[in-house]
Amino acid sequence: MNDRTSNDLDLDHELLTNVGVAPSEATPADLMRAVAQTPRQQLAERWVETQAAERAKGARRVYYLSMEFLIGRTLGNALAALELRPHAASAVHAHAHRLEDVEGEEADAALGNGGLGRLAACFLDSMATLGLPSFGYGIRYEYGMFAQDIVAGRQVEQPDPWLADGTPWEFPRAGISVPVNFGGWVEEVDGKPVWRHAGQVCAKAYDMVIPGHGTRKVSTLRLWKAAAPAHIDLHAFNSGDYARAAEVKNEFENISWVLYPNDSTPAGRELRLRQEYFFVAASVADILSRHLAEHGSLASLADKVAIHLNDTHPAISVAELMRLLTDEHGMAWADAWAQATRIFSYTNHTLMPEALETWPVALIQQVLPRHLQIILRINHELLSEAGRLRPGDDGFLRRLSLIDETGERRVRMAHLSVVGSHKVNGVSALHSQLLVKTIFADFAALWPDRFTNVTNGVTPRRWLAQANPGLAALLDSTLGDGWRLDLDRLRELRPHAEDPAFREAFMAVKRANKERLAAYVKRELGLALDPGSLFDVQVKRFHEYKRQLLNLLHVVGRYQAMLADPHVDWVPRTVIFAGKAASSYHLAKQIIHLIHDVGAVINADHRLKGRLKVVFVPNYGVSVAETIMPGADLSEQISTAGTEASGTGNMKLALNGALTIGTEDGANIEIRDQVGADNMFIFGHRAHEIAALNQGGYQPLRIYQNHPRVAAVLDSISGGRFSPGEPDRYRGVVDALLGGGDHYKLLADYDDYVAAHGRVDALYRERDEWARRAIANVAGMGPFSSDRTIREYATQIWRVRSLE
Repeated sequence: MNDRTSNDLDLDHELLTNVGVAPSEATPADLMRAVAQTPRQQLAERWVETQAAERAKGARRVYYLSMEFLIGRTLGNALAALELRPHAASAVHAHAHRLEDVEGEEADAALGNGGLGRLAACFLDSMATLGLPSFGYGIRYEYGMFAQDIVAGRQVEQPDPWLADGTPWEFPRAGISVPVNFGGWVEEVDGKPVWRHAGQVCAKAYDMVIPGHGTRKVSTLRLWKAAAPAHIDLHAFNSGDYARAAEVKNEFENISWVLYPNDSTPAGRELRLRQEYFFVAASVADILSRHLAEHGSLASLADKVAIHLNDTHPAISVAELMRLLTDEHGMAWADAWAQATRIFSYTNHTLMPEALETWPVALIQQVLPRHLQIILRINHELLSEAGRLRPGDDGFLRRLSLIDETGERRVRMAHLSVVGSHKVNGVSALHSQLLVKTIFADFAALWPDRFTNVTNGVTPRRWLAQANPGLAALLDSTLGDGWRLDLDRLRELRPHAEDPAFREAFMAVKRANKERLAAYVKRELGLALDPGSLFDVQVKRFHEYKRQLLNLLHVVGRYQAMLADPHVDWVPRTVIFAGKAASSYHLAKQIIHLIHDVGAVINADHRLKGRLKVVFVPNYGVSVAETIMPGADLSEQISTAGTEASGTGNMKLALNGALTIGTEDGANIEIRDQVGADNMFIFGHRAHEIAALNQGGYQPLRIYQNHPRVAAVLDSISGGRFSPGEPDRYRGVVDALLGGGDHYKLLADYDDYVAAHGRVDALYRERDEWARRAIANVAGMGPFSSDRTIREYATQIWRVRSLE
């Protein structure tokens, strides 16, 4: 230990000893790495302290298994949690730089894609802040899903090498390496199954320490990197066959190269399955090893361990735990199953049957032969139990079965997750209701007490304190800073909405955030935006059900109306899109291209006098979101009712003072209940009405034929108005909508959506009233803290208690 106090940041010392550069020659990237050393050291100390306390108390832990953890940049969050930000800002200023610029040198950790991964990151923050004994487990991807470039309006996927320059935030655990087996066959030896694997890869552990706020407790994110066994390619290498040596090495190590490899080919699908099993096998082995080290026996496993499955990607862990308990540790099947079903819990994130993960039986037989045997035994016992309850009901048994026998036989991973878990939750009230009425109705009939709801939440530390320092400072001066750890304190804002001085201060913060966003767009895209215009924002993964195309149809219709009535006092509007389309999702990529084509025409049309702009911000991720969301006036949450499980972007935007225009879908409903229906713009068919449309034979062509405004919008797109060099570029998009492909009811909701935007315009003209309603949105967001979400998980599902 040196004699510096814990809050001192001696950047010259860190630059010389840890970065290896002369202080006078340090770049902002060098400063970032140097600043990180002090919080890294403190987090390491807290990690050791936390683990020792958990061991000493024999704590029950929760282990959160997720393919994604979209944590973004770490430096700002760590400095805030450790109360080091003023010291860091001062030290960086002494080197003639701003802390914000230095923080910007850090690459976003590319460990996730969208809402699933960002939710997991929020949960780790809350687990640490609440002092829950907890580990997250995932994969140390060397490349993220992809970095999104836009070339001539088209999405182009580039590698996202976030680890190219290393990261100061990971702690390699050299002593932790878990062998993971694949392939081969199973044979009986003395009446017991033995898996004779055909290949093996090593899983090496790397930890990232997640700080709690207002506590010394931390959580751990343990990530696994695939490494070839050391001996495997030595002979080929020494023989001069370097290509073969590299090929064999890569065959093993490609498991942890890329988040979500393209699964449109057989090789891609096999790699995806290997990824899922790789991180599950390493994680479950690590959990058992820790438990045995601390407790000496597996008899108490279910009393000390809770494993949570974040979606179905880790579902194979049910079979893996059974394999380890029965094959490796000699536990009787019934005893092992009793343990497993007390240990596992599962969050479902989608209602759409096509999005529920399944794997061909033949592929699992090839890659994981012992696990297929275990799954088939679980299925046999499930169907035997269900058959006793409903004898002769073959349809019931087919729907329950873990094996889908229609066409190619496939294992239903969601079914495996439900059967192996003691609790299954949806992520919003509507979603959880629909789960037990639709895709899991048969399981709910079998085990009604197994299903529950835990509405999602977001961490206010990242999504308000860090992303929106201007609003955070206003809240601090008005309420004190306790809202960071008790977001329900925001309700105390409600009377301040009637204070003209507070409204003015609130709108001044919003204006400054819009100017910051406009400066970012100008710097990145060369497009000038009017901060006085209404910033209309839709930022999320591109998917048909999220209906970015409906948003764009309104933009085109607005454009046509403005040209038809140029003398109307149109409210200036800037429509901002951001998000990635999966590389193989052709239609979603076409919609991105169409947005750019529409924007090119509208942004260049001087007749509009700058009163309508269309912006697509590329390479959307956490850091980009932290710039966009504080500057949003209007939050587009327009998924078809009954398709969005919850959403968390809706929460982040409302927390930052944006008003929502949205359907009654996902958590929009609960947000409405908290902030008040008058403070949102609700439109569109409800979930039961969408179901009625489907049953009644929905005909989008009839809407087109009887609705001149809809026809004009669609004709302009299909006729090449926005793609004159290739007039038929979007004909297929429009033909699909009209030919029965409007699965997400864009045309059915179009009129009501346009009318809702008319209400938006009218309110935006009333600056004072807009401010009141924006403040009401912030004031109502207390229940949407991830701290509340994690408290519910901890008490209702995991039975894990804080050590505080």
